[in-house]
Amino acid sequence: MNKRTSYFTLLLVLLFILIAINYKSLNGFAEKTFINYEEGVVERVVDGDTLIINNQSVRLLGINTPERGEKYYAEAKKFLEEQTLNKTVKIYFGKDKYDLYNRMLGYIYLEGENINELIVKQGYANIYFPSGKDSYYSSFYSAWTECLSKNINLCEKSQHKCVFCIETELKVDEQLVILANNCDFSCDLTDWTIKDEGRKKYTFEKTILQSNEVINIYSKDFNQKYVWTKAGDSVFIRDSEDKLVLWISY
Repeated sequence: MNKRTSYFTLLLVLLFILIAINYKSLNGFAEKTFINYEEGVVERVVDGDTLIINNQSVRLLGINTPERGEKYYAEAKKFLEEQTLNKTVKIYFGKDKYDLYNRMLGYIYLEGENINELIVKQGYANIYFPSGKDSYYSSFYSAWTECLSKNINLCEKSQHKCVFCIETELKVDEQLVILANNCDFSCDLTDWTIKDEGRKKYTFEKTILQSNEVINIYSKDFNQKYVWTKAGDSVFIRDSEDKLVLWISY
């Protein structure tokens, strides 16, 4: 064996020893280098989809939970506290790391489980992808349909007599939702709501939809220039008790 071969062999042995000793740290370095994430301790839960981690506000991606004063607001917040408070989690980032309010945006993982997705599965949030569907969308969609099959919390189906009367059509280009009553009796829609995946919501005031009558709801009725995004969205129609009448996703 010549000196050059011996030197090369020695380098390989030393490299192997170095990797064996420092595998864990090297593996962590590689993971952080090639997968965009950070770790931190959850110090406080602000609401059902917002945490304080390492003194930084973190908005959970892919979901939207009820606002203060809405049904299941307290339950969603409590559930997130039970899952994450005072625990070390990983924050995996999407396309953008921060939003306009300087909140960090991420998918929260605890011991390998996606907490954002779990919240949807338990019916404390609806899916929410305002910037377009990413690689998480499919599993979140499945989580929502699983929630619907369980008929729990935000997924609980309405028992209103008009559930099967109301036919709905969405025209995204016209920012228009059309509701038609196909039953032979009138339907009281007072306090029913139409909502997108985010915070835009229309509430019916005193409204009686007669048999075979049609009503058109435009974005201007939401006091918005637009409601339904072309990148994809959902329509949630709920009765006066906030039970789910209809869900359309596109």
